[in-house]
Amino acid sequence: MAAEMLVADALATVEAALAGSRGSAVDSGAELDSPGAEARALLVSLLDVKRSWPVHHAGDVLSPSVVDALSQAATKRARGAPIQYATGRAAFRHLTLEVDERVLIPRPETELLVDLALARCSGGTVVDIGTGSGCIALSLASEGRFDRVIATDVSAGALDVARANAARLGGVLRSPVEFREGSLLAPLRGEQLRMIVSNPPYIAPAEAPALPALVRDWEPSIALFSPEDGMAHIAALAADAGPLLEAGGWLVLEVDARRAERAAETVRGAGWYDDVTVHRDLAGRDRFVAARRGSSWARGA
Repeated sequence: MAAEMLVADALATVEAALAGSRGSAVDSGAELDSPGAEARALLVSLLDVKRSWPVHHAGDVLSPSVVDALSQAATKRARGAPIQYATGRAAFRHLTLEVDERVLIPRPETELLVDLALARCSGGTVVDIGTGSGCIALSLASEGRFDRVIATDVSAGALDVARANAARLGGVLRSPVEFREGSLLAPLRGEQLRMIVSNPPYIAPAEAPALPALVRDWEPSIALFSPEDGMAHIAALAADAGPLLEAGGWLVLEVDARRAERAAETVRGAGWYDDVTVHRDLAGRDRFVAARRGSSWARGA
């Protein structure tokens, strides 16, 4: 019923669509404060406009295609889907990406991971491990100047989403992007890399009940959870990245804020790096680890 009411009003104007929206808010785990805010968020996402756009265009008549998309988005939202899955779109840095339940929803914290990566090197080959929607790889390819960007994922479905985003955004990509299927660094044998970037799974399986329902019930578990108290993927990346990195190359990771120092110690303990630092996100939480491959270090040295 909520979707039908939203559409009935949307057939008139933006103002009517927003005023008439009832029930697209979700009782459990709602992202916004009111049905009106929910409706505005859906419309803004669908049209890829600024948040203030509905205020300045209240009298605009929505096209039939937008009305249909708004109907579908409202229906999904009423079932509890996160807004990004409801509309199939997510903003990340300067990009608008297509997303669905095969990939994690890109988050503002991860935008800082890209900043850290771009500040550390240019040129050469860089890799995004566990690319999901492609948000990191495509940001590096569009903002940096690299010889190649390689994006890997263990999920074929996620790679389908990332490839579609790359094809749609091809005009803004300054570096060629290559996609490879496989677990962690397995698809990269024989490569020499300038930088490895990753937002790997880092939540312990035992922590699942404490997650918000919008995350636990909708986002892909393969991209969320890691064994060994959330540290298995980070430990594997730290150990196996060393032989693939050029001397002076970088490993840049997003990590759990609760285990950032533990992650940094894991990276140091791998024996490949001579500069390991922890960096904070916008909320002041330790969230990232950056490590430089030493020129003479080897595992166990």
